[in-house]
Amino acid sequence: MGRGFLFILLLIALPAAAQIYKYTDANGNTAYSNQPPDGVRAQPVELPPLNSVGPQAAPAPATEPSTREQANDAYQVLELTGLPTTEALRANNGTFTVNVLIKPRLQGPHLFRLVLDDQPYGQPGNVPTLQLVNIDRGLHSLAVQVIDGDTVVQQSPSVTFTVQRVHKP
Repeated sequence: MGRGFLFILLLIALPAAAQIYKYTDANGNTAYSNQPPDGVRAQPVELPPLNSVGPQAAPAPATEPSTREQANDAYQVLELTGLPTTEALRANNGTFTVNVLIKPRLQGPHLFRLVLDDQPYGQPGNVPTLQLVNIDRGLHSLAVQVIDGDTVVQQSPSVTFTVQRVHKP
């Protein structure tokens, strides 16, 4: 059984290894054949190797661009809205919300994180409306970051604002 199978494989493989010949026929046309014709001078044709598809290697991981390059490519628009810049923000209990304007939409694993007075504030989230609670009165700066895990993908420009609270004696 083993020899018969080997013989069948050999018969199947022989046509794949056959030689191709090029010649000019009686009408002056160039012709090709797997057998040289009788009485005509035929030249063997060297064929390039056949294309084959093998297992694909995984693509090499892209080199990690610098944070500034990522920031330029990630989002066209990233900014905070809803904060007054010319007058004080009245928040008697120090609680208020801000909105994030982002284009295009927040991508896959990315999250928003507020940065209040150059320090991360609150828990990261994927909702573009963020709340600040019990913020002291006075001058503050606020920005929003888009993060991927511990990596800052992009940060908005900082907005400076003043919180005005009722002072209770």
